[in-house]
Amino acid sequence: MKTLLLLCCFYSFSAMAVVNLKLAVLVPEGTTWGDSLKKFAREVDAATKSEVALKVYYGGVAGDEPDVLRKVRIGQMHGGIFTGKTLGDIHGDVRVMELPFMFGDDRAKAWATVEKMTPTFNKALDSKGFVNVGFYEVGQVYVVSTKKVDSMKALRGVKVWAWEGDEVVKAMLESVGLVSVPLAITDVLSSLSTGIIDAAYAPPLGILALQWHSKIKYLIDFPTAWSFGALLISKKEWAKVSSANQQKILEVAKRYVQEANARTVKENEEARAQLQKLGVQFIKFSDADKKEAEGYHQTVVKKLQGKLFSPQVYQALGVSK
Repeated sequence: MKTLLLLCCFYSFSAMAVVNLKLAVLVPEGTTWGDSLKKFAREVDAATKSEVALKVYYGGVAGDEPDVLRKVRIGQMHGGIFTGKTLGDIHGDVRVMELPFMFGDDRAKAWATVEKMTPTFNKALDSKGFVNVGFYEVGQVYVVSTKKVDSMKALRGVKVWAWEGDEVVKAMLESVGLVSVPLAITDVLSSLSTGIIDAAYAPPLGILALQWHSKIKYLIDFPTAWSFGALLISKKEWAKVSSANQQKILEVAKRYVQEANARTVKENEEARAQLQKLGVQFIKFSDADKKEAEGYHQTVVKKLQGKLFSPQVYQALGVSK
């Protein structure tokens, strides 16, 4: 009886020692991020000797990013990959990276800026109760549409999706004078199909992954912004992981995030080519239209500086426009 009791106590202790982290992401299984997360979860299990288990919910089954954020805050979920808009909901300073027309075609400059700003961003996210496991490059963002848009004047006549609550996109659309339609990202595909919206925006890889290519016909061929995301875990849940296992997870994550980012750059290039093969027409704007569009960068900064993000963090970017 004594031996049985000891065995029960041992197994009970072992079960208590396992930390289960539930992560929710919009990316479907089979994508670059999805494959990377599966491998990451397996290696975390091996590295921690099954003391930490990652359960990943793919394809938006747990809801849009704001839904997931709410679930994390009440403990139903423990983290996930959050992109610009939701990162801004957590801490507005992180959103400066996605201001429109800041990096142009220079994605390498954008990523170098993220690396420089990572300590600042991590401190900001920590102050809001999150541990940043790693930043993911999402890529350069392009406007796609069901209607031909070949100038800034023509763009003003289409209905453009705006992610609900996205202050950066709202400021941009207001500055340009565009018709915005706020929707959850999970409603974009059906809304393109029904005509509720005429246009949306995403990196090429996202356009394919979210199936928007099946509804749109045109892509405006110069990036409006550069986008990124972060794999965040609630500090409350992270604290349940031993310090030794925390270090192991961060080491594994660093390698997988680097690999995923390298693949994302390559696959965004491939996705551009694939979109053209699928019949999406790439529209060139005139130099005058590009210059007009780029001029809205400072307009958006003036609208949001001191409200969404601090002047100090914008200046720390060191990006002159």
